[in-house]
Amino acid sequence: MSGKQIVQRLLQIIIVLVGISFLTFLLIYLAPGDPVRTMYAAAGTMPTEAELDARREELGLNDPVLVQYGRWLTNCLHGDFGTSYSTGKPIGELLASRLWPTLKLALMSLVLMLIVSVPFGMLAAVYRNSPIDYIVRGFTFLGISMPNFWVGLLLLYFVCLKLGLLPVVSAGTGFKKLILPAITLAFAMASKYTRQVRTAVLEELHQDYVVGARARGESETAILWKHVFPNSLLPLITMLGLSLGSLLGGTAVVEVIFSYQGLGNLAVSAISSYDYNLIQGYVLWVSLIYMGINLLVDISYYWVDPRIRLK
Repeated sequence: MSGKQIVQRLLQIIIVLVGISFLTFLLIYLAPGDPVRTMYAAAGTMPTEAELDARREELGLNDPVLVQYGRWLTNCLHGDFGTSYSTGKPIGELLASRLWPTLKLALMSLVLMLIVSVPFGMLAAVYRNSPIDYIVRGFTFLGISMPNFWVGLLLLYFVCLKLGLLPVVSAGTGFKKLILPAITLAFAMASKYTRQVRTAVLEELHQDYVVGARARGESETAILWKHVFPNSLLPLITMLGLSLGSLLGGTAVVEVIFSYQGLGNLAVSAISSYDYNLIQGYVLWVSLIYMGINLLVDISYYWVDPRIRLK
């Protein structure tokens, strides 16, 4: 990807971010609830109507929506995402504090998924329509069919309550507290990726260069890992980028089930407490992460596939 293309993509990202932020701001503006009442309720006080009106005027909530959006966007450009109504803390600080736990969970989930999906997907492709292939495809069907919350609850019941091997609550930073949430997330992803790897490898195995490599006397193992697997990486990289973006946005259901203090759990708390400022900051943050990762994935194509460099 040339420098000009990267600049064009960055301009597109800026335009999309502005559109997403305005749409989110408008929806939040039209949503029911009163953020000022929420703020006082979080502080445990009962203000009068006059105090509520004065506070709304102070925060600029009585201004037209375009004025409010312009002020918010200007503050964001200066690195100020506002203050959480429910906690009174800066939103940037809250999001940053939850990013690292979510990043650890996302990376561990992806590593577990790749450890399972790549070898089993390739195994199913090499032994197509054999008992091994049918067994692998059966497990992938099972994995895709089971939702994350059900897998998480099963793991909690058997691993934590029955066997007592791991803590029930995953709040904290210990490695053990990452295991069950990561396995839960990796379970469904591994099923999907195993099928993708199988499909990609099967497609490459029927290419002419594989026939040529066999004619030259190369071993099947060398053909598989030296030629077929690298050429199967492009669709896998695309899916990895999308998955990492989704995981960094916070996997709300899994994080709530395991009481894991990540971005998803923070978003659920913000929604339940009508913390509109925090919701707005979260949406902008996640959109930026998601589009940034997609840009990095596109750039990585240039280095992974030499054919793209020749265009």
